[in-house]
Amino acid sequence: MKSVLRSTLMAAACLCLANYTLADEPRRPECIAPASPGGGFDLTCKLAQSALLDSQKISRPMRVTYMPGGVGAVAYNAVVAQRAAEGGTITAFSTGSLLNLAQGKFGRFDENAVKWLAAIGSSYGAIAVRSDSEFQTLDDLVAALKADPGKVVIGSGGTVGGQDWMQTALIARAAGIDPSRLRYVAMEGGGELATALLGGHIQVASTDISDSVPHIESGSMRILAIMSEERLPGASVADIPTAKEQGYDVTWPVIRGFYMGPRVSDADYAWWKNTFDDLLASEDFAELREQRELFPFALTGDELDSYVKQRVAELKQLAAEFGLTQ
Repeated sequence: MKSVLRSTLMAAACLCLANYTLADEPRRPECIAPASPGGGFDLTCKLAQSALLDSQKISRPMRVTYMPGGVGAVAYNAVVAQRAAEGGTITAFSTGSLLNLAQGKFGRFDENAVKWLAAIGSSYGAIAVRSDSEFQTLDDLVAALKADPGKVVIGSGGTVGGQDWMQTALIARAAGIDPSRLRYVAMEGGGELATALLGGHIQVASTDISDSVPHIESGSMRILAIMSEERLPGASVADIPTAKEQGYDVTWPVIRGFYMGPRVSDADYAWWKNTFDDLLASEDFAELREQRELFPFALTGDELDSYVKQRVAELKQLAAEFGLTQ
């Protein structure tokens, strides 16, 4: 009789523990990618989607929702103003998001308006052309820009002042070219940018190396320069020269991560933070990150919040140098 009672109590305890775990798990996990499918925000959400499910941190697939507009502005405003307390929703951000925040491009909301959750990896800016482009090196492109800046059509994710614009502006400044003379076409995200480049609608794309790897591997795209300190590891990118080694002292790391709404409960925020802490420490996640050509960069919670505030302050100074402050 005692044995039966003990077994019953243990089963009840396990059931309660299971219910507690399920109660902690978001019922409708969702990742908002603030652009059209195919770019860096999409990649960031898909990485988290795979890692969370593979590690059994969630029992159902996380939905990925696309919310293009203003290279993150529409999503940021929607989360802060309309979806502020959603405990199951995370939204992707990048260094480009922080640059836009530094310039006040997200409207009345600044970097203090959300809860910064986790940075899960980094990439680097890149200058891309089609594989059959006349530009074989970064020097070839710079020579053409010096001869007639208006003849080279450069595509960028976002408008003047955005991250992709800033990458080419920094190259132009290093080469002694006035960035305001460059001819830009604004796109909404990396997927649209790649489509325009491969379709011949633009000649050059200021992009992200992680977005570009599938096109490099297919042979349809060539990278003139990566904006990293040193050449990157990996079979697809190891032979691509940096801008620095070609004589242009420009680097542009692209941090990728997530934020949550300002009124998300402490319990919901803690679940996500603890979950990402576990993921970022695992070898399985490192393998998933590497498959997407992202590089290690891991910050969560208060550490990420401090990083974001410092980075935004630095980007405000850079924006002022280019006359972009509002």
